[in-house]
Amino acid sequence: MSISLLEKYLPENCLPYLKKWFGDYVIHIKITRGRNSKLGDYRKMADKSHQITINSTLQPPLFFFVLTHELAHLLAFENYGHRISPHGVEWKNTFRIMLLESFAVYDEDLKSIILKFSKSPKANFMSSPDLVRYFHIEDYEDESSYIEDLDIKDQFIYRKQIYIIEEKRKKNYLCIQLGTGKKYIFKPLARVEKIS
Repeated sequence: MSISLLEKYLPENCLPYLKKWFGDYVIHIKITRGRNSKLGDYRKMADKSHQITINSTLQPPLFFFVLTHELAHLLAFENYGHRISPHGVEWKNTFRIMLLESFAVYDEDLKSIILKFSKSPKANFMSSPDLVRYFHIEDYEDESSYIEDLDIKDQFIYRKQIYIIEEKRKKNYLCIQLGTGKKYIFKPLARVEKIS
């Protein structure tokens, strides 16, 4: 996919950054349907080209953020070799530099969140409460809540199963699935439907 075909998914004024970052690399970008397990993915192919997949359902600033995350993998591996950790120091530094370089692309109300995130980039989007909240603003109109907004012993529905919050463990929540009695750990920003 050419960079110009990506424009409908991207915020304005980000193409100069992408052209610089893409450089002379052969990159295949696949726009996928929404996936619950991940927002994007990077893979080096056997023919030495690169493949990036990104969910089509992302808002333009988040699409650009995820694309930057995945391109940071490519650039970190190319610059530091393939023995580095995928989300190690080299990737974090590369991602940080790219975020700060493209800072002007983001809306004013998102810039402070990007700046805070860039100080210590996380591998998982869900590890940044500020980013998760920012990009789920529209979701507040539905019946879902973040699990961190519930209390111990509250019941909730997650993927059509009923759970009860047993306890908080550091940042995460230990919950019991009522149908099976099995225990599961939930991240604080898991989206669930509280049972009144």
